[in-house]
Amino acid sequence: MESILRRERLIVCGCLAAMVVLSWLYLIHLNTAMDMSGMNMPGMVMLDTQPWGAVTVLLLFVMWAVMMVAMMVPSAAPMVLAFLTVNQNRSASNRPLVPVGIFLLGYLAVWIAYSAAATLAEWGLHQATLLSTTMAATSPALNGGLLIAAGLFQLTPLKRACLKSCRSPLSFLMSQWCDGEAGAFVMGFRHGAYCMGCCWILMALLFVAGVMNLFWVAVIALLVMAEKTLPKGEILGQIAGIALVAAGVVSFAKLW
Repeated sequence: MESILRRERLIVCGCLAAMVVLSWLYLIHLNTAMDMSGMNMPGMVMLDTQPWGAVTVLLLFVMWAVMMVAMMVPSAAPMVLAFLTVNQNRSASNRPLVPVGIFLLGYLAVWIAYSAAATLAEWGLHQATLLSTTMAATSPALNGGLLIAAGLFQLTPLKRACLKSCRSPLSFLMSQWCDGEAGAFVMGFRHGAYCMGCCWILMALLFVAGVMNLFWVAVIALLVMAEKTLPKGEILGQIAGIALVAAGVVSFAKLW
């Protein structure tokens, strides 16, 4: 039995890793395609004035959804494995076994909804001619506002409360446990809600750096994972918040 449980953990870890790797490969493919089309030209900020059709918006939604998988699944892995452990222990006590995939699906449902909102925000920036061809906001005021807002949010009680739930997988599961497949989806959705409450504005910073700037995509993903998993991750998040506020002030200074 112990061997079977260990093998199941390896399978789940392998599936999570495969999801992340495939997502990053897709993003790298898109980034390479943009470079070949001349859209990413170093040192140039070119406005994207071409009209977007329904197909373009749909493809942007897919891009955001894949990006959220690439960025958020690694930081959610400890919670998924904690769910697997509790599930295995309950199964050993002759209680119903719930597929881990349903819990993960509930988690991803939150970030898919966030992807839809981000796509609409990006479309709005495009309509207002505030978006470059690299999908970065071109307004120093908007960029400065996003940076300062993200930095201040890092220091708020709401951020700390959401981060606490993300950093304590077993405590979350013990307090939020629901039986059955529907219960697993609800638990995954609740965890995703806490996770989004913790990180939503950090993801919005991609509009400052460029949505397809994979370097900053990776930096933000690493910051999120460090906040949730490192022993002093919450302190690191607060330091990052102060740095973001300073960067926002610098961005506003460009207006004068």
